Amino acid sequence: MNLLSCSSNHCPLSSGFVATIDSPLKSSLSIPHLGWGQRRDNVRNKRRLSKIVAYHGLKNPPYKLDALEPYMSQKTLEVHWGAHHRGYVEALNKQLEKNDILYGHTMDELIRVTYNNGNPLPEFNNAAQVWNHDFFWESMQPGGGDMPTLSLLQQIEKDFASFTNFKEKFIEAALTSFGSGWVWLVLKREKKCLAIVKTSNAMNPLLWNDIPIISLDVWEHAYYLDYKNDRAKYVNTYMDHLVSWNAAAARMARAQAFVNLGEPKIPVA
Repeated sequence: MNLLSCSSNHCPLSSGFVATIDSPLKSSLSIPHLGWGQRRDNVRNKRRLSKIVAYHGLKNPPYKLDALEPYMSQKTLEVHWGAHHRGYVEALNKQLEKNDILYGHTMDELIRVTYNNGNPLPEFNNAAQVWNHDFFWESMQPGGGDMPTLSLLQQIEKDFASFTNFKEKFIEAALTSFGSGWVWLVLKREKKCLAIVKTSNAMNPLLWNDIPIISLDVWEHAYYLDYKNDRAKYVNTYMDHLVSWNAAAARMARAQAFVNLGEPKIPVA
């Protein structure tokens, strides 16, 4: 992970767990938090008694597939979400069929466990990419871009000196990311400030206990159909027309339940 900035001052498959009888993906099933041995025994008993197996489903974006046009086409969503994202979900479920120990984890738990302290298990890439894509779709909205809401804007101005400076640094991070990866605005728990980070491949900020606020997918398949190899146009379009500051504000509000950022600034009249 690269830390870039932190001031000192529609598909029929559903989201989450889905349960099936003899075939995957229908209704939800909750698995309690248990120790590894107890979790394994509990899962085996449930399978023998009910013959119900829970897996992860493909989550719909929070808008229709053509809702981001003309800035992100329906064709891109059909390929990126409908093929790439779906592929990660299906590959993960096939892996979980063979692993009682990993069965029953939430996606957040699964990412941390399969990262295995820097020695990723085979399931890690698929689990992390499912989470990353869900977060990315929810980081955009029709009519996005513009400016963050007041409290989030104040925090950005506090940690980056100005919104313009933040935007320039975020774009620079996206354009200087080598190969495939992601760019994130996160809240650093320990430093109690916002920061821009870059991660490669499937890595994400949960692994370092950061709280993601927005993300941008800079894998080539995220933009090639609409922008060919013009990553700069894609990144600028995301910031000007797609990023959801409404979603970011909601995430920031939740994050502040865990990170005390002090009293908000009071604008001077």
